[in-house]
Amino acid sequence: IIVMWFPLSVGAAGVLVGHPFDTVKVRLQVQNVDKPLYRGTFHCFQSIVRQESAFGLYKGIGSPMMGLTFINAIVFGVQGNTMRLLREDTPTNQFLAGAAAGAIQSVICCPMELAKTRMQMQGTGEKKSSRKMYKNSLDCLLRIYNQEGLRGVNRGMVTTLIRETPAFGVYFLSYDVLTRSLGCEPEARFMIPKLLFAGGMAGIASWISTYPVDVIKSRLQADGVGGVNQYSSIADCIRQSVRREGYMVFTRGLTSTLLRAFPVNAATFATVTLFLMYARGAEEAPKDCEAAQTSHHTQMQQQEAQPTSL
Repeated sequence: IIVMWFPLSVGAAGVLVGHPFDTVKVRLQVQNVDKPLYRGTFHCFQSIVRQESAFGLYKGIGSPMMGLTFINAIVFGVQGNTMRLLREDTPTNQFLAGAAAGAIQSVICCPMELAKTRMQMQGTGEKKSSRKMYKNSLDCLLRIYNQEGLRGVNRGMVTTLIRETPAFGVYFLSYDVLTRSLGCEPEARFMIPKLLFAGGMAGIASWISTYPVDVIKSRLQADGVGGVNQYSSIADCIRQSVRREGYMVFTRGLTSTLLRAFPVNAATFATVTLFLMYARGAEEAPKDCEAAQTSHHTQMQQQEAQPTSL
């Protein structure tokens, strides 16, 4: 039971640590450029705590907590099974497997992030909101569904797919390249610090590769909260954003995102890798009935002993 729940517990801890940074990121991404509330990352942190209390940083956390189990199961499950189908463990195949995992988990990720974004924007600058539109993340999705149907619940799906597909490809590719170059073998010295570094840097590379798309996704998902839609399409959102704020709009909230990316992904990847090493070691432990196996099996074991990635 401990082995089964340990990776999930680390993932939940990552959400608890990283969510305040995510709230700051979203607030900076969607704030009105004509009347900006925040001057930067640190000022946004200060303002939210001062105006809305520390709990303001955790608005919308219920959504990623609910989706955490499904997303981690889909991402690592699809990536692992795709690698088995591709047979050869190469950096290119790692990218393809990661991209497949990113595309499939978007089905859950999009509604989850829609509810998260709407909750994070609710009651901006108010310690106690006089009128809350949504009680919680689930109520948010139900209200959107009742008003707009499935199309409303899946608002931002195209941008989510555009972001997640290459991002997860870069995610697994970066981790694969770094673990190979650092020599993260089970008996290697400083294996855990190496895994933490590789996971953290993979997270940073993943976010940087598609961050401009994330800005547009956040703006589209936050659009229409007050009843008026500012953007008619993805292209219109890009056009209006660039015209009003220049190309630097695509870096809004990036500092907060990178501060969050390293520790959260370092812990996630290191935990999953160690968990899989433990599970694989248990599976490959010799049994009495295997004593008389042929030399072909011995040869296969020698091949499996070659350095491989996650």
